[in-house]
Amino acid sequence: MVGALVAVWLVASAGQRTGVVVLARDVPYGATVTADDLRVAQVSLDPTVASIPADAVGTVMGQVAAVGLVAGSVLAPNHVTAAGPPREGEVVVPLPLPPARVPARGLVAGDHVLVVDTPPEQAEPPSVDPAMFEVTVAAVGAADLNGMVVVDVVAAADDGPALAARAATGRFALVVRPSEVAP
Repeated sequence: MVGALVAVWLVASAGQRTGVVVLARDVPYGATVTADDLRVAQVSLDPTVASIPADAVGTVMGQVAAVGLVAGSVLAPNHVTAAGPPREGEVVVPLPLPPARVPARGLVAGDHVLVVDTPPEQAEPPSVDPAMFEVTVAAVGAADLNGMVVVDVVAAADDGPALAARAATGRFALVVRPSEVAP
């Protein structure tokens, strides 16, 4: 009898829908969210799933994507933030990339990247692990006539000077890491 009641309750609650904010189109990391990026959908959600109620859609507009947002997904409160990069404790460092250093798949805002210290040209590989800096791509500029691309990366404020020095000398390589779903 109890099992039957639980089954009836589960079926009944599964049919209950609530209005939430979902993405109408992709929004890259660091971009400002506009009304065109959002829509309201009636969905059945587990109460443990973080979401933004439909009546709060206005509070999301003008916020900044804290992660790359994918069309059709339910928007969670931690997916947006009031301030874009850089935030407190962060800096933006431009990295010039010649065509040979741009990954074949390209880079997009929100990519997680390691900037790895490299030795001078024609030098032997280092015998110790190189310095590495974890960064997030904030923006990718258009290639110039020579194919050079400038990539703005967000890094910890303490790493900024070391990254800037590597950018000035060109002694770095990029390693693209798997993307995270949420920060």
